[in-house]
Amino acid sequence: MAMDDATWARHANPLSVYSRFAALPLLTLAIWSRDWIGAWAWGAVALALLWIWINPRLFAAPESLDSWPTRAVLGERVFLHRRDQVRAHHRRAAGLLSAASLPGVVLLGVGLWQGVVWATSVGVVLTVLPKLWFLDRMVWLYADWRRDHGKDLGDV
Repeated sequence: MAMDDATWARHANPLSVYSRFAALPLLTLAIWSRDWIGAWAWGAVALALLWIWINPRLFAAPESLDSWPTRAVLGERVFLHRRDQVRAHHRRAAGLLSAASLPGVVLLGVGLWQGVVWATSVGVVLTVLPKLWFLDRMVWLYADWRRDHGKDLGDV
């Protein structure tokens, strides 16, 4: 998503994190809408993808680093950009949590392909729950990284 330092800082705003949880349901609804609005669904998909891109850029940087969503984003940034400085147990857990979302993604895809509401809905939930757990793990990772390296937001 070509996020520079300023974009990462803005994405650490809790409003960015919480509103980003609308991204998967919006994209799902946009794809689902193909049965209702035909080719116009491509426009809905484009709008959902635009939301995914614009969301981390939309809000101001947080005033404090104390909130859970802010620390989750900072941990994710460390995980992505300083992976060699991340403790092995965090890397393993992140891999397992990413893999844990795969059944949800598959169920979501099948539900969308076949037009099955329950599969689509359960797929969204089974995709989002491991992401929430992943973000919680990123809070822990960030706390460990700060303790290990004595750095903060501007140093990531």
